[in-house]
Amino acid sequence: MNDSRIRDVVIVGGGTAGWMAAAALSATMGEQLRIRLIESDEIGIVGVGEATIPAIRLFNGLVGIDEDQFLRATQGTFKLGIEFQNWGRIGESYMHGFGQIGQSLDLIEFWQYWLRGRREGVASELGRYSFNQAAAREGRFARVSRIPNTQLDGLSYAFHFDASLYARFLRSISEQRGVQRVEGKIVDVNLHPETGFVRSVTLASGEEHQGELFIDCSGFRGLLIEQALQTGYEDWSHWLPCDRAIAVPTANVGQPRPYTQSIAHPAGWQWRIPLQHRTGNGHVFSSAWMGEDEATRILLDTVEGEPLADPRTISFQTGMRKKAWNRNVVSLGLSSGFIEPLESTSIHLVQNGIARLISHFPDRGFAQANVDAYNRRIAYEFERIRDFIVLHYTANQRDEPFWKAMQEVELPPVLRDKIDLFKATGRIFREQEDLFTEVGWLQVLIGQNVVPDTYHPLADVLTREELAGFLRDIETIVSAPALRLPIHADFIAQHCAAEVAHAA
Repeated sequence: MNDSRIRDVVIVGGGTAGWMAAAALSATMGEQLRIRLIESDEIGIVGVGEATIPAIRLFNGLVGIDEDQFLRATQGTFKLGIEFQNWGRIGESYMHGFGQIGQSLDLIEFWQYWLRGRREGVASELGRYSFNQAAAREGRFARVSRIPNTQLDGLSYAFHFDASLYARFLRSISEQRGVQRVEGKIVDVNLHPETGFVRSVTLASGEEHQGELFIDCSGFRGLLIEQALQTGYEDWSHWLPCDRAIAVPTANVGQPRPYTQSIAHPAGWQWRIPLQHRTGNGHVFSSAWMGEDEATRILLDTVEGEPLADPRTISFQTGMRKKAWNRNVVSLGLSSGFIEPLESTSIHLVQNGIARLISHFPDRGFAQANVDAYNRRIAYEFERIRDFIVLHYTANQRDEPFWKAMQEVELPPVLRDKIDLFKATGRIFREQEDLFTEVGWLQVLIGQNVVPDTYHPLADVLTREELAGFLRDIETIVSAPALRLPIHADFIAQHCAAEVAHAA
């Protein structure tokens, strides 16, 4: 029988996506594959994806990364959630905290009791029942798997880190495992005349690199997936009209918060991401509603520390490639699509694409059914994340023209049905491979003043006094242990401080 296994993988482009792919493939299939990564020092990377979600810990575990070593190498801090300011109404704020909220009781979710308690005046704000939010509010952190002496989960966490340092860290690991880095700028992509598959790429030096499977991590250019294969792009700017970001790093002011901040402005929003050596800042906005000069002024007027570099502009178009995998090319990162990083999903989408690729890893026959299944799964994840981001924009009560226009956007059907169900019944269901949990949706819906008409009838089994006591007990259980956790900065100093925390 002929051996049709793929042996030769070429990754086009470095950065976070390229080196994540190299690290994961070398960790899982390194003995079976020759892996080359082609990148050029002449070509810059976007490098603004510095906040993550808890799934990144699974990726780091797969690659065999020691967490403290990783944090030291990337100037990393811990992240318990995202604080949203001014997204419902100006002056309001809420947090989308990771992990559990409250405790389910009698077959229904905790929030059904909370909805009743809110109506009857015996409930605190939703975040008071989250251990993650309690710790975040106090600026505290520790690795706690369970709240002591309870059945409640401990802290669920992710990270803030310097994406360029993460790529460098992964490069070191990958090269130790046999990945070959090739320096050079690709000037030509050579297709097979009969199949249309990518046969090789040619560098400016004239050097040619052949491969069997190509992974396109070339960024927005989509050097292989779009420029060579003309796959096409699905534009989502009618739902998400922001198309620019101004980014600038600043000096730290005070201790790093263990959470990301997202601050809504008149035509977009601002991120604030605390690292050990600096703070990452950016202003995402719609150029149809605001000029670049005004967007830059707003950002510089609202950062907390002294700018460490000149602001730089990044242009983008929200959407996804019509096929993430076309012929023998799999696109990852910005070459596969872009969703603004409002919920820190950029690096996760890379991670997800890599996990799906390993699951669907082909042979040289490239079975179309396998490729199609991969593309369906990738598209589903992109679409569900898109819906979650659209929710933030449309569920607002602001009066500025941009925000009023967002209130009138025709929603994607799946999102519309989800909101309608919650408004009518208070119920949220997680379907198939949805990334965001029910409590994630709940925190954004409630945080932006989407209030259901009713709650589950089983929540009426408790008397008003029993309900008040139940809610009070949960609030105490999550708040008291949070106060005993170490200060976030102290935990970093003890376990994972970078050797030169002030380096640029």
